[in-house]
Amino acid sequence: MARNLILSGGLYHDFQATSEALAAVLAEVGVESEITEDIPGALAEPSEYQLITVNALRWQMTGDRFADQRAQWAFRLPPQARTTLLDHLERGGGLLAMHSAAICFDDWQGWPRVLGGRWQWGRSHHPPLGWAGVRVGGDHPVVAGLRDFDLVDEVYSDLDVLPDVKPLATCGGHPVLWARPVRRGRVVYDALGHDTRSYDNEVHRTLLQRAALWLLKRPVQLRD
Repeated sequence: MARNLILSGGLYHDFQATSEALAAVLAEVGVESEITEDIPGALAEPSEYQLITVNALRWQMTGDRFADQRAQWAFRLPPQARTTLLDHLERGGGLLAMHSAAICFDDWQGWPRVLGGRWQWGRSHHPPLGWAGVRVGGDHPVVAGLRDFDLVDEVYSDLDVLPDVKPLATCGGHPVLWARPVRRGRVVYDALGHDTRSYDNEVHRTLLQRAALWLLKRPVQLRD
């Protein structure tokens, strides 16, 4: 069974519930997950996991709007943690980044280049949490043959996406899913997953299971 480290925690989301829901989804395809909110501690030494997942909202919180929460929640990713993530990819490991991972680690200029994009304050936004239609396309193993689907979620829009990123799914014309090689490893970013209702959707669950298998460089069953 492959081992997955879920880096969790932060504001405005029930990360405990979504991390547990994601762990349950991945367990169905033989991925055993450990959940932690101690991101610096978990990344203080070289990773022994085949997969690392970022399901968190931890960033510097600059600006007046976050003044009340900054003392408790402001976060900077230590240099050793950055090295651990890069070394994990250099050894061929997989990185799954969920939803608010695009906001995380904004003190690290290299994070958007790893992820393939980022949340840009003043430009990026999301409509209110509600029903959204996701369009799936392409022949990539993560999405090949999957149908479009509707779910309740918070759709990140107008992210700053790198030019070489090829979206595998969109919502309202905005990319919400992509997969890419980074160093010797692989990265998948899924902008969905605000709360557990997102993980209840059958197609989204299948998509995430395929993503994990692709990240682990295992065969992906191409069926809905």
